[in-house]
This record gives sequence, structure tokens and C-alpha cells, in this order.
Amino acid sequence: MTRAPLRSGARPPLSRLPAVVLLWIGGAVLLTASVAVAITLGPAGLSVREVVAVVYDHLGGPPSGTTDIRDGIVWNLRLPQTLLAALCGAGLGLCGAILQSLLRNPLADPYVLGVSSGASTGAVLIVILGIGSGVVGLSGGAFVGALVAFVLVLLLAHVAGGAPAHVILAGVAATQLFSALTSFIVITAADPEQTRGVLFWLLGSLGGADWFDVAMVLGVLSAGFAVCLIHARAMDAFAFGEKSAAGLGVDVRRVRASLFVATALMTAAVVSVAGAIGFVGLVLPHAARAIVGPGHRRLLPATALIGAIFLVWVDAVARTALAPQELPVGVVTALVGVPAFAVILWRRKAGR
Repeated sequence: MTRAPLRSGARPPLSRLPAVVLLWIGGAVLLTASVAVAITLGPAGLSVREVVAVVYDHLGGPPSGTTDIRDGIVWNLRLPQTLLAALCGAGLGLCGAILQSLLRNPLADPYVLGVSSGASTGAVLIVILGIGSGVVGLSGGAFVGALVAFVLVLLLAHVAGGAPAHVILAGVAATQLFSALTSFIVITAADPEQTRGVLFWLLGSLGGADWFDVAMVLGVLSAGFAVCLIHARAMDAFAFGEKSAAGLGVDVRRVRASLFVATALMTAAVVSVAGAIGFVGLVLPHAARAIVGPGHRRLLPATALIGAIFLVWVDAVARTALAPQELPVGVVTALVGVPAFAVILWRRKAGR
């Protein structure tokens, strides 16, 4: 008698549990090693042993024995930047997986909601026009702008009927609106130095990372990840359509609203500290599905792990490829993401 196939989101058989556990342990070890090695890359030559010693020192361990300058390079510069890269990669990958499930569109990514463009406008208002600069900084302005853009998208989608396709169309409209506002402000009010700084930030940059940024993004992503895991089985039901999900007992409106809000907040937090980093949320969920399957209880953690490892190495390449000049992180992700995007389109055409 043939055995029925495993349903999406169902628990794996006991025989597969060790492999799943080994997968998470291996991913965590690879992420830790990637962070340790990435910190050593740069003009100041560092070793992994020296990095570990400095970290233990600041966590209450024995003195590292290194100089104050090298200690500052590790603890105040490279470690926050590398950890922030890991968090941003995890957050963007997670948001992409959620949106592709909710919208039933494999080409959806976090910027389909117009959040990135709104964040850019908020940052430009702070940096160039100085609006609210005494109250919030660039990251705060970007966060507020992202939330304003998200509210606008929700209003437009609600007026149009609230279907997933309407959310995408509203996101496209909001993206164009805020992109135009950002360009208008830069062209009419910015001096050349401001224009260069804003454009570099808009392309994605982790160079100004500090421990406050790490703590803020970690807090938002932790809350968002918890919300997503709670609704993991509901997202499995969305794969069969909203009507089928409702027939399975899913409160479609509440779940969709909760996940959209969580996605918008996570994207806003990432964009506010790192600028616009594209293609991470588009490509990496597909890589995670190829490894662990479509069930969201496995897919979401796997996507977060892969996204974190990926962006740690992208940031390392951006720092060192043209040293001492630093490439925008968004440029590197686009160079990798565009070919991957082409492969996705080709696989869809081939029906794979």
C-alpha cells in the first residue's frame, strides 16, 4: 500500500528529524564562522583568534591582550557592522518568504509594498531639508517614512478592494510616488556632497552601523519572527488560495493583516539602518524552499539563516573588493540577484 505524501507544513517523519536538527545546527555553525571570518577582512589584518579574544574580553572574559585601536576596530566597527548585515539579511529573506506566500507570487519581495521608497523619502527629508532633525536622525526619519508609505499602500489597497493583486498595484503606485518625491528633493535642495551621501545610502550601506542599530533591528525582527511562526500553518493554507484557507478555519483577514504589519515593520527597520538592499527577499526564499521544502515552520528559519549568511559575505565583499573604497551593498546584491532572478523566470516558463 502506498504511503500518502506529506502535507505542506506537516511534521516530518521521525526518520527525518535528525537531518532537520543537523541542518539547523550546521546553519548556525556556518553563520557563526562566517561572522568570525568576515570580521577579520579589511585593511587592518586580524585573526579569528584575536576577534574571539576581544569578544570574550567585552563579555566579561579574560583580557584580550590586544591594543586599544585593534580592540576598537573589532568591537566598535566590524562586529556591529557584520552582525547588522546578518540581521538585515535574515529580515529581508524572511519578509520575502512571507510576501510570496501571502500574495501567491514567487516574484514578490519586501519592496513590493513601497516601504523602501517611503524610507528613502523620510531619510532625505532629514538629511537635506533638516525636517525633524532635532528629534530623529536619518534612521528615525527612514523608519517613519517607511511606515507612512505602508499606511498609504493599505489605504489604496482597501479602496481598491483589498485583494492580494490590489496590494501589489498599490505598492507599485506608492513606490513611484515616493521615488519621485525623493528625486525632486535631491535635485532641488541638495548640494553635491549631500547628493553623493544620499545616493550611496539609497544603494544600501552598512558602514555606519553601531550597537544601537543592532539592538533596534534585533528587537523588531525577533517580534516579527515570533508573529510569523505563530501563523506558519495559516501560511501553508494560503498556498491553496484564500477561499480554501478560510474553509480550513483560517481567519484570512486577521492573519493577512498581522503578517502585512509584521513584514512592513521588519522591512522598515532594515531599510532605516541599511538603505535599499534589493533581491535578497526575492531570491533567497526560493533557495530555502529547494533545501527544506514549502512548509513554513521549516522554511522561515531556513530563509532567515541563509539570508544572514548571504549578506554577511556580501558585506565582506563590498568592504574589500575595491578597498579602500567601499561598494554599496545593494550593488553587490543586484549583481548576484539579477542572474538568479533570470533563472527563476526561466524555471517558471519551463514549468519547474
